[in-house]
Amino acid sequence: MRSYCSFAALICGLALASVSAHPQVEPTAPLVLAGGTVVDVANWGHSAHDIPDAIVVIREGKVTAVGLPGEVPVPKGARIIDCTGKFLIPGLIDGFAGLNSQAQANANLYMGVTTVVARADYQRGFIDFGAEPSPHVYAIDTIGVTDDWSLLARQPEWVSKLREGLHPAELSPQDTARQMVDTAHLGTRVLLLSPHLTAANSQWIIGRAHEMGLVTYGIFVATPYRVGIEAGVDALPQMDRYVLGVIPDELQRPLTDDPDGSAASTAFDYSEHVSPTDLRLRNYAHFIAAHHAALMPSFSLYYVNLPGHRNLWKEPAAALLDPGRMFHTSDPATGEMIYPLSTWDHRLPAAAQRWMEEDLQKKAGLTALRFWRINQTIFADFPHYLAASGADSMGTMPGISLHTELELLVRLGLSPREALAAATNNYSLQFGWNELGLIAAGRRADILVVDADPAANIWNARRISAIILNGEPLDRNSLLHLKK
Repeated sequence: MRSYCSFAALICGLALASVSAHPQVEPTAPLVLAGGTVVDVANWGHSAHDIPDAIVVIREGKVTAVGLPGEVPVPKGARIIDCTGKFLIPGLIDGFAGLNSQAQANANLYMGVTTVVARADYQRGFIDFGAEPSPHVYAIDTIGVTDDWSLLARQPEWVSKLREGLHPAELSPQDTARQMVDTAHLGTRVLLLSPHLTAANSQWIIGRAHEMGLVTYGIFVATPYRVGIEAGVDALPQMDRYVLGVIPDELQRPLTDDPDGSAASTAFDYSEHVSPTDLRLRNYAHFIAAHHAALMPSFSLYYVNLPGHRNLWKEPAAALLDPGRMFHTSDPATGEMIYPLSTWDHRLPAAAQRWMEEDLQKKAGLTALRFWRINQTIFADFPHYLAASGADSMGTMPGISLHTELELLVRLGLSPREALAAATNNYSLQFGWNELGLIAAGRRADILVVDADPAANIWNARRISAIILNGEPLDRNSLLHLKK
């Protein structure tokens, strides 16, 4: 016992000597945002308790205090950013997008997107986890099916199991259970239930995911949407997908065995042409609003086909992006979608080719309007919304398209404050991600300082004068210049 005590004393002495030889480094001085109005995005955007002339104190990457000057003292030695006359909002969250390069990371940050819920697939490429600087990346992984783009697909023990073949196939229950554990160990935050999952597996996965604290997105085909919604799926991405929930049973039944082929084509064609006044659509809208699932429309995937769109290539952040590395992008010169003709069609006279291209654009515009009107009916029942761009695919662009999403949510009928909430605090309410989404004590200090009130006009969310990421100011202009 005496030798143990002598050894312990020696260790303590060495530790004290080490402290004396290497004194504690002073932490970075706290950062204070002073004089701006903190915009309230709580309660799904239904609250409006803004804080004018606020003091926001930030230490070690987190907000530690928010309030009026008389309530919150400015710490001694703090670095102060004068925000007088400006407005403070949480950093924006893109709930479904790719992030495959430093260019995309910079474009997101420049536009105030500080968190990307990122998906790897053949349209968006692999996720670049090494980008620096970068938004926070919350990874999405598919679950329960073979997928060459899964986050596990390159790991030796999963290569053969996840190889896709001609069509994705369901995994065994044992492999699915192990896949959930392994992808969670990688840091995955969201499980994507894809079209090939059948109903029993979807129900089991949703329940198990919630036990593990994982979020579920449902893009269903073989599983009826009503089954997934009743099972408690957290979010339904893409406005042209969740409309499939209105199809009759005789069109749904064949999808169990044919989620890719002619049965699926028939079902999607039916859902696209359902009348906005159809009672089944109204009942489905009420059903969604009455359950847990939030809608993530990704209207931006149709933005360039809807009336009133502009050329997104004229945005400053677009200069970072290479159209040759984007999936089905718009024409940089015009901002319009490009619909390539077949090799045979190129043998036709130039006038005939132009007519065919214009016809394809016209049909795409009609499709976009049909889905838009259907979503207007769904909106009338006031489901919860989450903002997601779907970038970069079908004319969408990282960062830029989250702002078009906010514009379209307002056009749909949300107030500007509700649209802001859809890109911020709704994620904490819906998913339990309580580290983000608000400017409040204990939340991560991802904050945008903007020049005018975005709760009055959603366009003002673009008027960014300062970006705070992880509690530190970013040089926004430098983001437009990629490091070689």
